[in-house]
Amino acid sequence: MIRPSLTVLATCLALSTPALAQKLPPERIFADPGLSGPTARGVALSPDGKRVTYLKGKAEAANVQDLWAADVAGGEPYRLIDSAALSSGAKELSEAEKARRERARVSARGIVEYSWDSQGRFILVPLDGDLYLDSVADGKVTRLTETPGDEVDARVSPKGGFVSYVRDQNLYIRPIIGGAERALTTEGKDALSFGTAEFIAQEELDRFSGYWWNPAETAIAYTRVDESGVDIVPRADIGPGGATVVNQRYPRAGRPNAVVDLFVQDLASGKAMQLDLGANKDIYVARVDWSADGKTLYVQRLSRDQKTLDIIAFDPSTGLGKTVLTETDPHFIEVHEDFRPLKDGSFLWSSEKSGFNHLYRHAADGKLIAQITKGDWPVDRIEGVDEKRQVVILGASVETPLERRLYEISYAKPGKLKALTPAGGWWTAKVAANGAFAGSYSDPKTPPQTALYAPDGKRVRWIEENRLAEGHPYWPYAATLTVPEYGVLKAADGEDLHYALLKPADFDPAKKYPAIVSVYGGPHAQRVSRTWQSASERTYLEAGYLIFKLDNRGSANRSAKFKRALDRKLGTVEVEDQIVGANYLKSLPYVEADKLGVMGWSYGGFMTLMLLTAENTPFKAGAAGAPPTEWGLYDTAYTERYMGTPTDNKAGYAYADINTRVARLKPGSLLLLHGMADDNVIFENSTRLIAELQKKAIPFEMALYPGERHSAPGSKTKGLSVLKTHLEFFGRKLKGQ
Repeated sequence: MIRPSLTVLATCLALSTPALAQKLPPERIFADPGLSGPTARGVALSPDGKRVTYLKGKAEAANVQDLWAADVAGGEPYRLIDSAALSSGAKELSEAEKARRERARVSARGIVEYSWDSQGRFILVPLDGDLYLDSVADGKVTRLTETPGDEVDARVSPKGGFVSYVRDQNLYIRPIIGGAERALTTEGKDALSFGTAEFIAQEELDRFSGYWWNPAETAIAYTRVDESGVDIVPRADIGPGGATVVNQRYPRAGRPNAVVDLFVQDLASGKAMQLDLGANKDIYVARVDWSADGKTLYVQRLSRDQKTLDIIAFDPSTGLGKTVLTETDPHFIEVHEDFRPLKDGSFLWSSEKSGFNHLYRHAADGKLIAQITKGDWPVDRIEGVDEKRQVVILGASVETPLERRLYEISYAKPGKLKALTPAGGWWTAKVAANGAFAGSYSDPKTPPQTALYAPDGKRVRWIEENRLAEGHPYWPYAATLTVPEYGVLKAADGEDLHYALLKPADFDPAKKYPAIVSVYGGPHAQRVSRTWQSASERTYLEAGYLIFKLDNRGSANRSAKFKRALDRKLGTVEVEDQIVGANYLKSLPYVEADKLGVMGWSYGGFMTLMLLTAENTPFKAGAAGAPPTEWGLYDTAYTERYMGTPTDNKAGYAYADINTRVARLKPGSLLLLHGMADDNVIFENSTRLIAELQKKAIPFEMALYPGERHSAPGSKTKGLSVLKTHLEFFGRKLKGQ
C-alpha cells in the first residue's frame, strides 16, 4: 500500500480551554451568532487613510450585514450604517439581482457591498435594490433611488462626481450631489443589455461588471450584450409555494454564446465609439482596464477555445486597437486579475509560461522589461502595488502549497522576496495605494482575524481580533478542537498529492473508525490548506467518523503541469488520485476498510458518482449533491476550457457521462441531493440520472430542496437539513444505525 512521504505534521491541539468540553450539535452550526466569530468582509481603507470600513454580520443574525468602521488611530470599532434602519430586508430581489448574487456566491442580506468616493466625502451603499449615500462629515444617510427596478453594480466615479449603476438592462449615471439621473443607454430590453456582465463572464471568468470609468470620469467604457442567439433553457423554479418556469438563456457546451461588443462613450458629447474587437464575434471579453493616464483602454480578448489571450491597447478616440501581448497555451489559459497598468506606462502581468505562475513587467508596447518573480512555486495573485516605492505586494505559497503568505518585491529592480507576514497559516489582504494593508489570517486553531498593517507588515491595529477565548461563540467547544493531520501521497505520475485527515478529539488508534472522503476534485480548486476548518466537518468527527480530503491533479496553487493534467479528460486522473487516497485510508490500522464513504457537492457531486461507479470501487456509500451528470448540459466557458466541445471530444464527453456507468452502482449506495431552483447545475442533470436509475431498477435515495439554488449546503434555511440528511444516511450505511 502507498504510505505518506511526509511525517505527520499535526494531530491534536491542546488549548487552555474550559474543563468541560461540549459536543457541537448540528443545530448550533446554523444558529446565531456565527461559530467562527465576527468576521470582517469587504475591508477598505478610506481615501484619507484615517479609518477602515468593513461589513460585519449582526450578532443576532449573522447573515444580515451592517457597515462598520474603525479609526486607524485607535478606539473601538463602531457601526456606521445599520441595514435594518434603512430596509426591512423583506423586499423580493429581481431575478437579475438574484442571479448576480448567485454568480458572486453572495448569500448574505443587508449591506453586501459599498464604495468610497476618491475624496473620502461619501460612501455609496446599495441595499435591497436601491441606493443610499452616507455623508462622512455628518453621518447623514440620504436615499438616492426608490424605483421599481433594482439598481445593480452601483459605484462612485473615480473623482467622486457621479454615481453609476445599471437598471433594467441600461446604464445610468447621476451627479453625486444633486441633479437628475441620465441614461447613457436606452435600448436595453429582452435579450439586449448594456453595462452588464453576461452569465458566462460572471460564473466562469470572474468578471462581474460591464462598465468602466476612465480616471478623469469624462468617459465610460461599457459592454453591449446580445443574448438573442443563446439557447433558452426552460428551468422549473420549484419552491415551497409552487412552481414557475424561468426561460433562462443558458449557453451550453458547444452552443452559441452571447455576443459582446465594447463601446466608449464621451460624457460631454454623448457620442459612443465602438471598439474593433475583430471580425470573429465568438470570443470572450475577459478583462477591461484603463491606463493610469486614461489615454489607453486595455482589453483582454480570450478566444472561444481559451488557448489564446490577447491584450489589446485601444485608442478610445478612434476605436482602433493594437495587440501588445499574446499568451498562448496548448491546453487552456486561466484568466486572472494580475494586469496592473502603472503610471509610467508599463504594466505588470502574470504568466505560467515558465511552468509556474510568475510576475513580469512589460513596456507599454508589450516588450518584456523583466521577470519579477522566479522559482518552483506559483504566485497566487497580485494583492496591490505601491508605485512610490516601486514594489508589488503579492500572495504566494512559496514554502508549501498548504500555506499562503504576503510578500513584496521590487518591480523596478527585481531581487529577493520580502515576507510581510509570518508562516503557519493562510493570509489574504486588501492593499491600499500606499502599501498599507488590511490582512486576514486563519489557521486550524485560529478563526479568521483581520487587522490593519503598515507597509512593512507591522500591525497597526486590530479590525476584528476574533480571539478564540472566553466569550467567543466557539469557546464552549474549543476544548476538543482538533487539527488535521497533513501528509503527502504520490500520484501515478509521481506528483505529490497533499491530504488532510481529520480525527475525533477522543481518537483512539487501537479502535477502528469508518471514514468519509470529502471531495471536490474539480480544476482550479484547493481544499487542503492550513486554514480554519468547517464547523460542519466537526459534526462528523463527533459522530465517530474520520474525514479525509485530498487535492488531486488539476487543483489550484500548483505547477501548470499539475493543473492541466486533466485537460480533455475530466473524470479520469482526478478520480485515479482520489482512489489512491482511498486505498491509503484502507491501509491504516484504525480505519474500517469496508466502511468508506464519499461526499461532495457540484463538481464534488460528479466526483462522488464517478467514484461510486469506478471499477472495484472502495466506497460503500456516497452522497452526491447537485452533480453535473453530462458535461454537454453545462456551460460553455467552464466545460470547453477543460473538455473542448462535445463535437471535438466525443470520447471524453461519453466517458464522463454518469448514465453510461450506473450499472456498476451498488444498490442503495447513493444519496442524490439537488436544489430545485438551481440555475447553475440545472436540475435536469439529476432528473436524467434519476430516470436512468429507475430504468435499471437500481435503488437509491434522494433529497430535494425547494427554492434552493446551487448553494444549498450553506443555506440558512436548508443547510441544517442537508447536514442532518448526510449524517443520517452515513449512519445507516457505514455504522448500521
